Amino acid sequence: MPGRTPLTSLAKAGGCAAKYSAARLEELLGGLVPAEAADLLVGLDPADDAAVYRLDEQTALVFTVDFFPPVVDDPRTFGRIAATNALNDVFAMGGRPLLALSVTAFPEELPTSVLGEVLAGAAEATREAGAILAGGHTIRDDEPKYGLAVVGTVHPDGVWLKSTAKPGDAVFLTKPLGTGLVLQAARDGIAPAGALEHATAAMCVSNRDAADALRSFQPNAVTDVTGFGLLGHAYETASRSGVRLALVAASLPALPGALELAAAGVRTGGDRRNREFAGRHVVTSAPPELEALAYDPQTAGGLLVTLPAEKGSVLAATFATAGLALHPIGRVEAGVGVSLA
Repeated sequence: MPGRTPLTSLAKAGGCAAKYSAARLEELLGGLVPAEAADLLVGLDPADDAAVYRLDEQTALVFTVDFFPPVVDDPRTFGRIAATNALNDVFAMGGRPLLALSVTAFPEELPTSVLGEVLAGAAEATREAGAILAGGHTIRDDEPKYGLAVVGTVHPDGVWLKSTAKPGDAVFLTKPLGTGLVLQAARDGIAPAGALEHATAAMCVSNRDAADALRSFQPNAVTDVTGFGLLGHAYETASRSGVRLALVAASLPALPGALELAAAGVRTGGDRRNREFAGRHVVTSAPPELEALAYDPQTAGGLLVTLPAEKGSVLAATFATAGLALHPIGRVEAGVGVSLA
């Protein structure tokens, strides 16, 4: 719409690159006493992608919240991406979302029609994920922010954790990397032709179908790759599982233009924070552009999956039959930390 203020011009940092430092979060959460409740299956000890509370022998609730400033200027697309990102936390736990509430901060100076488009995009994404957008809360803020609080369900024995990877597992990723690099380049006006469109399309893809295809394989560990980057989330999985994730740099999937931008020196603030969090636990001999891709903060990224290597070929065939992307990127070994070579 002519004359409309670009949403990204109102954001200090966009998408999951705006996440609080993982290193600071560790320090902060380390001072909290975990709740003692027999039915709290997943809480702060250790934290995961969502909280899980058992209702009975057949059903547990999955609960998460996620919101961030705009990553794109089109408000409807921003709403869709933000909703997809929040809903993906439920899928990363093996659950299915039921109900969502909007978490909204919005400048009064912008037309209400803009916020209406954000909400419309979020409602579309929520319906497509199998859930209902049923309300929310909105406050005034100079910087727009949007996301969802989401409730879903999962069988208590079917919860996927990031802390249960096992030596001998193969490691897979379901989406290409590089959203942070492309979004930063777009803000700087240097994104290659078509790069932003490819990144936007990837961020709008829900992890619902990937989770459905994965469910029957009973993976050992699952998390979604978001603001802490592949290496940040891989380190969380390795440290909490007591194993080493050995990743193959040449196998990392990249969005069109992302490696070109990384080689040109494009970085986000999230890159620095992710290196501060995970860098001392990562041994790498990868080229600088692939290392940057692996540290790049993602928005609405894919699932990082580990499961016994002997299941890998059937998993790949299942994903291929369903028309879903699946990228083998490494293995789980005895040891500690993460390697990228």
